[in-house]
Amino acid sequence: MTTHPKVIINADDFGISEEVNEAVVRAFRNGVLTSTSLMVTGDAVEQAVQLAKENPGLGVGIHLVTVMGKSVLPHSRIPSLVDQQQNFSNNPVAAGLKYYFSPAARRELQEELAAQFEKFRSTGLPLSHIDGHLHLHVHPVIFSAALELGQKYGCRRMRVPDEERALNLAFDRSGIVLKTIHSVLFDGLARYMKRKLRASQFSFAERVYGNLQSGRMSERYFLYALDNLRAVTNEVYFHPAVYAEDRLLDAAERQCLVEYEALVSARVREQIKAQGIELTNYFKLEAST
Repeated sequence: MTTHPKVIINADDFGISEEVNEAVVRAFRNGVLTSTSLMVTGDAVEQAVQLAKENPGLGVGIHLVTVMGKSVLPHSRIPSLVDQQQNFSNNPVAAGLKYYFSPAARRELQEELAAQFEKFRSTGLPLSHIDGHLHLHVHPVIFSAALELGQKYGCRRMRVPDEERALNLAFDRSGIVLKTIHSVLFDGLARYMKRKLRASQFSFAERVYGNLQSGRMSERYFLYALDNLRAVTNEVYFHPAVYAEDRLLDAAERQCLVEYEALVSARVREQIKAQGIELTNYFKLEAST
């Protein structure tokens, strides 16, 4: 019997802005989006929560923020992590080193991550899955805390960014050195995560697409990834946004719009149907594994 691949299609950064929120809802209602990840400290988080409640079929996970974003707790509680305005570092490498080597930072991270989970719970939304802004949840200290908090809050589902380097390079060989370094680092962390997650009875997609194509996701790559699925359970994630027609967009905003357009593409919907791909989310993935 042929097993059709299952694919979670996720939008990151839900709650960061109204433009992102609007794109998520439109892509869910009119496109192929099945899942999203909520930044509980995003500028538009209240709107995101209301939209999620109006669209209960959309799986909503927690997008843990430990860099390039704001904290739940004030600076006085976590002075090693954020500035007076509650901003985390914009340098993921420096932050990651601090989180690993500083005992004070590790203690404060535990408190902040617990506060982010608690804020998600206060929304009343069911918690679909766990992932992290810029994938910092793969950091051993953050991962360990997320694993423990997931069990405490009844969410045994987590993204493991395990992507196929050869497949990505067959599509786009640009940045081959950086992609290779990236793959070596993430492959080792993914193996470690999967071993720990299985031992704690967590569910995760076998393959995740988007990491090596970050900032360059498009309809063309989406179609290519769908046509080359190698696993039964998969996730493809995007960073969509929509804007007013008269707004002059910068390069990052244009890319977000391109990613939104991929999610509502008729060609994508046709290919999913033709290949017998089952669209799913983390709740359904857990039920079927």
